[in-house]
Order: sequence, then structure tokens, then C-alpha cells
Amino acid sequence: MGKGGSGSGSLSEGVVKKILLSYTYVAIWIFLSFTVIVYNKYILDRKLYNWPFPISLTMIHMSFCATLAFLLVNVFKLVEPVTMSRDLYLSSVVPIGALYSISLWLSNSAYIYLSVSFIQMLKALMPVAVYSIGVLLKKENFKTDTMVNMVSISFGVAIAAYGEAKFDVWGVILQLGAVAFEATRLVMIQILLTSKGIQLNPITSLYYVAPCCLAFLCVPWIFVEFPVLKETSSFHFDFVIFGTNSLCAFALNLAVFLLVGKTSALTMNVAGVVKDWLLIAFSWSVIKDTVTPVNLFGYGLAFLGVGYYNHSKLQALKAKEAQKKATQADEEASRLLEQRDGDGMGEKRDSQA
Repeated sequence: MGKGGSGSGSLSEGVVKKILLSYTYVAIWIFLSFTVIVYNKYILDRKLYNWPFPISLTMIHMSFCATLAFLLVNVFKLVEPVTMSRDLYLSSVVPIGALYSISLWLSNSAYIYLSVSFIQMLKALMPVAVYSIGVLLKKENFKTDTMVNMVSISFGVAIAAYGEAKFDVWGVILQLGAVAFEATRLVMIQILLTSKGIQLNPITSLYYVAPCCLAFLCVPWIFVEFPVLKETSSFHFDFVIFGTNSLCAFALNLAVFLLVGKTSALTMNVAGVVKDWLLIAFSWSVIKDTVTPVNLFGYGLAFLGVGYYNHSKLQALKAKEAQKKATQADEEASRLLEQRDGDGMGEKRDSQA
């Protein structure tokens, strides 16, 4: 009895430890994601730090992340690199890097024109963009009920936009463009990498993609921001501000690595919803952005649609996993049966001999 009680106690202790660890990873990810968004807003906003150079900021992030990823993979050997040929890199990683660089450029640019709360509301369109592009590129099957859900999310975001007090057309175009490019990148990862059996975690992803992003961002930077920066002779690189900002951006990628690796992608989706609501509350209470009741009603509708979409995806994944396990069990049973029949035939021959 004593042994049994001790075993169940250690089991429950292990479960509690696992739950606490999961919540810790979620809390770290929410905190870092929150910090990066607010920090980027602070640097880029003309009323705050007043350094409205989104391409330059993204390039600083990419340089820092590429260097640290290189050290983790090649020097400290903490992460295993993925075997990748030159042709595969050029045909798969380069297009993904191009899409990622444009997505980051546009999303960081949006912080100059829009409030943090409204940007989070517009980001609710991500599942709509991913699903629509997936259908167009034949990676998703068209389903009427899913499309109805996508329309409801879009309708909710449209209401939120209608209720936005500081609506800026150019800012909205930039953020919607960022969503479109990011959604295309996510679908292209499935087509160009996952379908070929290549799985990149956030560190190996930065190792291969960040240098590529940096190269692509150099082109618009030379024509758009470099001439302005050259004229702004008063600017001095603030190592504390840009160093800590870049460190937060890299730490966020590490947190994604831990969160998805130790919990699941769905946990990250749920954590993302919590983070969005926290950012909206922070934007309203601390930054003093105007959040109207119409804003919240529209985002609430979109939030319900996104929640239903995530739930449907989880059910589909569970069904697929159950089918896979059933197939494996059938194959194992058939193999054992064949083995037993083979042993029986062998014994029969031995007895006859």
C-alpha cells in the first residue's frame, strides 16, 4: 500500500511539474512577444523614440539573430544544423526569406501609423489569409463551413476597423500586406520544406533564413532609408536601445522553440489570443490608445471565429493521429500474425523430419 501511495504521489508530482513548466513557457513567450511588439512601437513611433526606419530596425534584428544563430549552431553546437544542398537552399529557403523580409518590413512600418491595439485586431485575419492562399495553391481543400467561418472573422475585423478612432488607410494597407506576405510564407514553408521532409525549428530557421532576409532588405534600404539616414547626421547608434531590442527579438524565437517543442502549436495559438487581449488592454491603459466599444465588439466576433477555426484544426489533427495509430496497430498485428504462421510452419517441418 505504502509503495502504491508513494508511486501515485510521485506521478501527480510529475504531472504538476509538467503543467507548471508548460505555464512557465507560455508566460515567457507572452512576455517576450508583448515586449518585442511594444518595444518596436516605442522605437518607430514619431511621438515616442522617433526613429521611423522600419527597414533599418528589421536589418539590425536580422544581423543580430543571424550572428547568434550561427554561434549556437556552429560554435556552441547547441542546435543541430539541417543537411541542405545549395540547390535546395536557393529553390526553397531563398523564396521564403524574400517573403519573410517583406512581411517584417511592412509589419514594422505599420507601427508608425497605427495603434498597437488596432494592429492586433487586424492580425486576426491571419487564419483567413493562410486558408485562402492554401486553397489557391491547392494545399487546403475548399470547405463551405470553413469559408463561412473565414467570412465571419473578416466581418468582425471590418467592424473593428469601422470603430477605429485613429484609422489610417496607409497603415491598414501596410498591415494587410504584412498579413498576406506572412500567410504566403507559412503556406510556402509547407510546399517547399515540409513536403520534402525538412523541419526547421526557430533557431535553424534563423540560421538559414536571417542572412537571406538581410540580403533582400539591403535593396529597399539603399533607396528608401539610407539617403535619409545619411542626411540625419545627428543620429548616433544607441547600443543599449537597439541591443536590448534585438536581444528580445532573438529571445522570442528561442521561446517559440521551447513553447512548440515542449507543449504544442495549439498551446501557442491559445497563448497568442491571451497576448492579443493583454496588448489591447495595455495599449488602452498605458499607451492611452483609444479603444472604442465598436472596436471591441468587432474584435470579439473575429476572436470567436479564430477560436472555432483553431478548435476545428485540433479536431482534424486528433482524427488524423488516431487514424495513423490505428493503421500502425493493424500493420503490427499483421506482422505478428505472419511471424506466428511462419514459426508454426517451421515447427511442423521439424516434427516431420
